[in-house]
Amino acid sequence: MKLVVNGALGRMGRMVVEAAAARPGATVVALLERPGHPHAGRPVPTPWGDLPLLADPATAAASGADVGIDFSAPEASVAFARALAARGVGVVCGTTGMTGPHLDALRESAARVPVVWSPNTSLGVWCLHELAAVALNTLGPGYDVEIVEAHHRHKRDAPSGTALSLARRIADESAIVSGRQGEVGPRPAGEVGVHAVRGGEVAGDHTVMFLGDHERIEITHRASSRMLFAEGAVALAERLAARPAGWWTVTELLRGQA
Repeated sequence: MKLVVNGALGRMGRMVVEAAAARPGATVVALLERPGHPHAGRPVPTPWGDLPLLADPATAAASGADVGIDFSAPEASVAFARALAARGVGVVCGTTGMTGPHLDALRESAARVPVVWSPNTSLGVWCLHELAAVALNTLGPGYDVEIVEAHHRHKRDAPSGTALSLARRIADESAIVSGRQGEVGPRPAGEVGVHAVRGGEVAGDHTVMFLGDHERIEITHRASSRMLFAEGAVALAERLAARPAGWWTVTELLRGQA
């Protein structure tokens, strides 16, 4: 499996290269950064030899890669996906902070190539999604649901995309409340609160709380290193490479469903 990595010199990009080096059969054939990056055009040492740092998505797309992995910024992710789609190359996108128009643009690329977007590429986090859904179905509507997430001080978006994804897994969009402030009145039935904590170098913690009249159940996933996101992205790329064009979910890729 040949990979092109966008955001290659960022924290996640570097880890993706490291994770690919540790995965049998994976090879990075191109590295991409934003136009105007100070190291653009310079050789970057990798386990596969020195690779030039590219600044043009179209050039990266022509590298012969099977799949692109993207941890960058929303606009850069869209440009990357479009360039790869023009070459028939699928995309694993782990960029956070994506809005509706960005996701719509990714879906346009998915009409030509396989695309998966996830704000969290940890396979364990997707276990958390499934466990939360099972708990909700088991406990029923008599339990209030709250989600608390904690991340490092550098994270720009809040609440995290993963926390919102968890909320959407167990509730309609109209029932989700991002934080609370002021005189909000009694808690409405069926509401799901999502709360963000920022500080230190926390890689990512997510807890789904089910609060009943006489007990509280908490399901938690704690990331001890960002490397698990890189390893998950490479694992998803391997599964995506064999898929036809379409908008794939992590669950579909992990379960082997179409």
